[in-house]
Amino acid sequence: MAIVITDECINCGACEPECPNTAIYEGADDWRYADGTDLEGNVVLPNGKEVDANEAQEPISDEIYYIVPDKCTECKGFHEEPQCAAVCPVDCCVPDEDHVETEEELLGKQNFMHHED
Repeated sequence: MAIVITDECINCGACEPECPNTAIYEGADDWRYADGTDLEGNVVLPNGKEVDANEAQEPISDEIYYIVPDKCTECKGFHEEPQCAAVCPVDCCVPDEDHVETEEELLGKQNFMHHED
């Protein structure tokens, strides 16, 4: 499952640079599938949704840092544990019950975003 940032977030920004998928954004900032990934142009996501990876997407939160579920892999393929949760000083990076995925799905998403050569 993806990680979500709860409203206990103090906007310290510690999590953002730790994300290997660039799935964490400051509140009110637009995001792109292409940010920090190998995706570009028109792509079909693992969930079947067609998107332009370079097109700006609406912020998920206007007030606190947020994690894009489509880009979050819980750091699978990079680290043993989610790095955002490891560095969060207020423990507000928690599993997102609304976006449950298996380890296999998370690794597939990681491989999709970061093409193996």
